[in-house]
Amino acid sequence: MKTLLIMAAGNGSRYGALKQFDNLGPKGEFLFEFSIYDAIQNSFDHIVVITKREFVTEISAYLQSRLPKHIKIDVVEQVLEDLPDGIDQKFDRVKPWGTAHAVWSARNYIKNGFAVLNADDFYGNGAFERAAEFLQNNDQEDQYGLVSYYLKDTLSDHGTVSRGICEADGNQLKKISELLEIGKKEDTIIDFNTNTKLTGEEPTSMNFWICYPSFFVEIEQQFKEFLKDENEVTKGELYIPLAIQKMIEKELIKVKLTAANSMWFGVTHAADKEMALKTLEKMTDKNKYPSPLWKIW
Repeated sequence: MKTLLIMAAGNGSRYGALKQFDNLGPKGEFLFEFSIYDAIQNSFDHIVVITKREFVTEISAYLQSRLPKHIKIDVVEQVLEDLPDGIDQKFDRVKPWGTAHAVWSARNYIKNGFAVLNADDFYGNGAFERAAEFLQNNDQEDQYGLVSYYLKDTLSDHGTVSRGICEADGNQLKKISELLEIGKKEDTIIDFNTNTKLTGEEPTSMNFWICYPSFFVEIEQQFKEFLKDENEVTKGELYIPLAIQKMIEKELIKVKLTAANSMWFGVTHAADKEMALKTLEKMTDKNKYPSPLWKIW
């Protein structure tokens, strides 16, 4: 079984709405439906969606009515009270615990290697080809994967973005640095938060990871440490790249970088919506996707 985990529980603070449930396809499809479609085309047969508690029933019914019957579907809630065993403290917090916690929310539903990605990004069919090949050919569960893109292909024309910039030794990830305010300044790409200049050719994480169940065990341990820090509990989040980086440093895993060989776009800012609508319409007009998306089933 090939599993795709989709993270759809974010608040969309820069976008100003729940962008993962915005109707961006030509027939009103959600953006993550195109990821599901591409995944199915590349032999993924188990879809897990992590979302807010109030959307679980609706999204489950929505997907069950559209996806092929042989596809296993699990829609799982990410909630603040989902804490490691032995921790019964109540925390004064509203926003989710972060993307690593979102993955951990699926620990009882995934028993094999899996790909994980964002609901509000478009990754392209080539990325799913690479992920399927990795899961098919990799026989070492301490060898994780990252489907990467070039930084220059992941920027927004409408504001800054946060990106995980990768440093590699050959095709093995050595370090990933989270830069939070990357944008264009005249002919230069710069992280305004650190004043770091970038070339645009840097391998970049768009949160398309390939992991194994050992990740659930490690996240739980990191989450316990996270909850001991009052500042983290108040303002921080447990991010996948940071969790992966700690695993690399502890020599628990290696991470192979695999170029996506496909286009990426996302909807970080509200102004990105028009571009997304036009791009999906154009791809549909070129018969890269059927319209409506699920009519062939």
